[in-house]
Amino acid sequence: MIVNSLSLCYHNKLILAPMVRVGTLPMRLLALDYGADIVYCEELIDLKMLQCKRVVNEVLSTVDFVAPDDRVVFRTCEREQSRVVFQMGTSDAERALAVARLVENDVAGIDVNMGCPKEYSTKGGMGAALLSDPDKIEKILSTLVKGTHRPVTCKIRILPSLEDTLNLVKRIERTGISAIAVHGRNRDERPQHPVSCEVIRAIAETLSIPVIANGGSHDHIQQHVDIEDFRQATAASSVMVARAAMWNPSIFLKDGLRPLEEVMQKYIRYAVQYDNHYTNTKYCLCQMLREQLESPQGRLLHAAQSSQEICEAFGLGAFYEETIRELDARRADLLAKTPEAVEEPAEDTSGIIKMAIRFDRRAYPPQITPKMCLLEWCRREKLPQPVYETVQRTIDRMFCSVVTVAEQKYQSTLWDKSKKLAEQTAAIVCLRSQGLPEGRLGEESPSLNKRKREAPDQDPGGPRVQEPALPGEICKKPFVTLDSSEENLLEGC
Repeated sequence: MIVNSLSLCYHNKLILAPMVRVGTLPMRLLALDYGADIVYCEELIDLKMLQCKRVVNEVLSTVDFVAPDDRVVFRTCEREQSRVVFQMGTSDAERALAVARLVENDVAGIDVNMGCPKEYSTKGGMGAALLSDPDKIEKILSTLVKGTHRPVTCKIRILPSLEDTLNLVKRIERTGISAIAVHGRNRDERPQHPVSCEVIRAIAETLSIPVIANGGSHDHIQQHVDIEDFRQATAASSVMVARAAMWNPSIFLKDGLRPLEEVMQKYIRYAVQYDNHYTNTKYCLCQMLREQLESPQGRLLHAAQSSQEICEAFGLGAFYEETIRELDARRADLLAKTPEAVEEPAEDTSGIIKMAIRFDRRAYPPQITPKMCLLEWCRREKLPQPVYETVQRTIDRMFCSVVTVAEQKYQSTLWDKSKKLAEQTAAIVCLRSQGLPEGRLGEESPSLNKRKREAPDQDPGGPRVQEPALPGEICKKPFVTLDSSEENLLEGC
């Protein structure tokens, strides 16, 4: 997937801001549907991206950048290829250039985050930490401008002094970047602090490159017409919208906001079609529901533990089943056309006990998995720990695992979407063949030692990989609200 045009116009544009855990493929496509001209992905860290392998996903018709643990860090598709900007977190010019060259054929622009005030970013010298090191800013941006075929931009926050801010942006402009996005707050300010429209205006009047105004969701932007008012107040070339778009992406629609139920259903459809991880889908829907989280539908969303359950909560159960059938049929068709690409476990399968089984997380209590049950049984019987060997098919990136217990191998004949799921399934085959309890709801099981719960990865696929916590974990609480620091994370990165 190669973008034909090497230029991306930043004049008079409506732009979806980069937002951690929000700016994944379903949200970007939804924003484009509603009228956004340019969409930014969430900030992705250079070190994480450099571990990734570029994979063409023929089942989803996407290009995926996949980490060594098989998680998709960044997923994009042809629909957005001429309008998606890849934002990276970096503190090193050479790493930044390596990342840009990795993704440049699949995106329309490259952006460097120089505004995120969160510790996870600044402690590595990234984000807002760069604002105090103009020499490093200049080296990173100059290296990118000279070394990549895509337009380069950066996103900054203002400095406490107007003079220092203007000196910095003039130095940034001299690197040859195509545009600069300015969040009109300094690194210590939060969304409840007023955005400094006058500082953005001063920057716009000083520079010759396009200035993109950001930070207006709290004070200025509640509906579409407010976007133009904010642009005029800041004299900016374009406007970048963060939280107002997160709450309702139809903010970009000239005809006015669409009903939230309609917007959420459309978002869910994209999430299912592009195999977005259910925790990320759930997190984004929680941000849209906001004060309605305690409604009946909000409670159903809160309880959902898979993409299927999310669909059922919004009356899209039939859509989910139909889409999964279509994806399975597409996968089977690809496998039939390229049988040489199908990889099977390398072992001699004649001695393997096989069953056609899949692991369904909903059938087990929250803190019990088949792997835990199998491990406990081996310990009680004084057997070596189970050994799992997992392979992945190239054509569809599905997994199959073989578990060895007491020199006997066990395997499911059905392939799974993740390594973790495949291992759970192999454990079930072993337990059932031995007539042992596997921890299912309502099943009498021996007590398990209390240990940290392993993540069974019920519904893998989405990116959001640079977090310490999985996207959507906040949704485990009855209310999902953002404190001031997290709100700042969304609009500051």
